[in-house]
Amino acid sequence: MAEIRMTAAHSPSPRVFFYVQHLLGIGHLARASRIAGAMARDGCQVTVVTGGVPVNGFPGQDVTSVTLPPVVASSAGFSGLADQSGNAVDETFLSRRRDLLLDAFRQAAPDVVIIEAFPFGRRQMRFELLPLLDAIAKADPKPRLYTSVRDILQQQKKPGRDEETVALLRDHFDGVLVHGDPHFVRLEETFPLTEAIADKIAYTGLVAPMLPAEPAEIFDIVVSAGGGAVGRDLIRASLEAASRVAVDRRWLLVTGPNLPERDFADLAGHAPGNVELIRFRKDFTSLLRGAELSISQAGYNTVGDLLVAGCRSILVPFTTGGETEQSVRAERLEKLGLALALPEAGLTTKLLVEAIETALSRPKPRSPDIDLNGAAKTSAIIQGIS
Repeated sequence: MAEIRMTAAHSPSPRVFFYVQHLLGIGHLARASRIAGAMARDGCQVTVVTGGVPVNGFPGQDVTSVTLPPVVASSAGFSGLADQSGNAVDETFLSRRRDLLLDAFRQAAPDVVIIEAFPFGRRQMRFELLPLLDAIAKADPKPRLYTSVRDILQQQKKPGRDEETVALLRDHFDGVLVHGDPHFVRLEETFPLTEAIADKIAYTGLVAPMLPAEPAEIFDIVVSAGGGAVGRDLIRASLEAASRVAVDRRWLLVTGPNLPERDFADLAGHAPGNVELIRFRKDFTSLLRGAELSISQAGYNTVGDLLVAGCRSILVPFTTGGETEQSVRAERLEKLGLALALPEAGLTTKLLVEAIETALSRPKPRSPDIDLNGAAKTSAIIQGIS
């Protein structure tokens, strides 16, 4: 059975059914949770359906949480699905998930359905999302349907993929919520067929946190690896750098909750005395506000945290398996003078040390002219169309 948890009661309308599937990191889940929280605070009755490995604290308070039997990506290249033990899932498992999702939809009887990423991404989930689209089309009354996507998409290399995305959007979806600022990056820069769906697009601004409180604890250099599933090499290079540069400064290395325990123990055993190694900090954005420098990948949520905190940053975008999204973001921020970008492939301690010295010699970045109010604006859009 799917796990259903209700954390608070709300006014009856509008009812929002929000599907999010995280497969490798936790970025999609974190962004969706921030949006769901904003809608709930504004009076919506929100059901969040998650299909990845549960993460403590998400999707947060004030929503109805439905947890499907978890699946993860079989590899860093997002090929195939596995259960949380790493075993390939079979048709029986997938059919059960599909049925649980459809049951949750019928029980929620929503006014609005939001599907995170699909059909721009999450093609692996078509076994349950295409039946969900059919159920939405047959519902009476029929809810309005929106896709929720980040501003920079993974660029498709297989012929016909973008055309398939457009067809699904034209046939089923009422709108495309692009969580970005068109003055920073426009959807057409990473989705070539944007003109075909231009009438459906609404930009919300980046989904970023509010300015955090001053930190209760100060670390000079904060290193983070997102969810941790693919950040081991960045953490290892940072450990080595901490023994060569800024040795008189206090370092915090946040590995992420998904780093395998064996890797965490190995890294902890090599940490110099000026380094604290942990898996997760709830006050991460506050720590960035007090830090002199951040070293991280270039994920959507991490960059949002950095822009709000006004911290110097070195970005090492994730590129495994042909991923392009983080590289585009890092390069754009570097051109604006808001970060330094280093390549993931061939990252060495020497390169990282040189970048740290350069970054620390520069003033903190100016306040960016980028709309960071995406959660609140998404909530306003949903209330306006429901």
